[in-house]
Amino acid sequence: MKGERQKAKISPLFEGIISRLDLGDQRQKVYVAYSGGVDSHVLLHLCASTPQLKDKLSAVYVDHGLQAEAGYWAKHCEQTANDLGVEFLTLRVNAQALPGESPEEAARNARYAALKSLMKVDDALLLAQHREDQLETVLLQLFRGSGLPGLSGMPETMVFGAGVMLRPLLNTPKQAISDYAQAYQLSWVEDPSNQRNDYDRNFLRNTVLPLLKQRWLAIDKTVSRSAKHCADAQVLVDDVAEELFVEVFNPADTTLCISRLTAHHLHQQQLIIRRWFRSIGLKMPAQAVVGRILSQVVAAAAQRDPVLSGQGYSIRRYRDKLYCLTNLSGTDLHLPEGRQAGKPDVTNLSGAGLPQDAFWPVGQASIKTAYNQVLSCVPSSKGMLCERWAGAKVEIRFRRGGEKVCLPERQGHHSLKNLFQEAGIPPWERDRIPLIYLDDRLAAVADKWISAEFYHEETNGCVSLLLQS
Repeated sequence: MKGERQKAKISPLFEGIISRLDLGDQRQKVYVAYSGGVDSHVLLHLCASTPQLKDKLSAVYVDHGLQAEAGYWAKHCEQTANDLGVEFLTLRVNAQALPGESPEEAARNARYAALKSLMKVDDALLLAQHREDQLETVLLQLFRGSGLPGLSGMPETMVFGAGVMLRPLLNTPKQAISDYAQAYQLSWVEDPSNQRNDYDRNFLRNTVLPLLKQRWLAIDKTVSRSAKHCADAQVLVDDVAEELFVEVFNPADTTLCISRLTAHHLHQQQLIIRRWFRSIGLKMPAQAVVGRILSQVVAAAAQRDPVLSGQGYSIRRYRDKLYCLTNLSGTDLHLPEGRQAGKPDVTNLSGAGLPQDAFWPVGQASIKTAYNQVLSCVPSSKGMLCERWAGAKVEIRFRRGGEKVCLPERQGHHSLKNLFQEAGIPPWERDRIPLIYLDDRLAAVADKWISAEFYHEETNGCVSLLLQS
């Protein structure tokens, strides 16, 4: 009888949670991330007890391969799913940390990547994070010096892969989840690593929060409310940042116009830089990094060529444009603290000496260059004669210095350096542009120029070049 009375008190709260979810008829599949712990078990049990979800529901267990108990947990989760009449999936991932990653971050990234692979349009992934998880997240972000995005905590709803991620229990107190589990006599597993205080979140949960709760009983509720205020403020900040960003951004080459950027005051410039990073899929830069971008690169004299690098990107300027070069041939370029912005520390960006010349195989329509670009030969009414192309020894080379070419309808020979300057091609891109030689004579500079010696106009009788990154 006692259990029945508990259920009667608990059910309205959790029924309200499900009714608020965006899980209508348009959802094709509903996945519950199920670890076997009490929180995800309650969420799975709740969903399995909801008639409109039952036929589209799957429980997903992610095996990180980090603990010996994982095999037992997977079997427990599978048995529980079977008892509930729910489809069960196991995903195995490699959660070994990469350089610069914490173990928690590595596990989360591997887990999310695996879960995203399941998602199709109109699918939903449900996570069982609750109000105390939100409290921990916000406090950890606070201790790390995060701004509004971090202090906003975890969103209740967000785009995830091709579908959507939902956290239906995010505003639910932990005690309510425990009461539900006891009332329905659920069985769950306990991860022993949760007791290890060498992880920041565990230390906070096991040592710090019990003390805080003695003084502030409703701390999870009040901090969650603060996170919501921060999230609302961030929406307004994002709107302002977007308006500023579109005025400065060059979509054709994903650069920023420096003169337009510097026309704004400092705080607006910082917003634009962060919005720029987000637009090209990079991790948000720290405040110090944004400061160095503005002071050492943006503020550098126009004739200087400073290089500022982080993990996986390099920031450079050329003329009135600010460039963010990602994964540039695997080379990590650095501008040391205190160094005057000027000549770059590294001038050979290939990281492996000069690139090798290559012969273009006869009859082959395209060739991969030393910089993983693809150079293709395509039919054209303007370009090099088909017969001359087919009968020549075609070789791909790269700049060595001093190359000159005579162009159609222009007098004299022009150095490639001057042509690149006229075309506004940044210095770091010039050595990566393939030069095409026919029988040891410079015939074309990628798909930009063709030598007057080889240039013809003849309907369906020529070939031109196309360079693709």
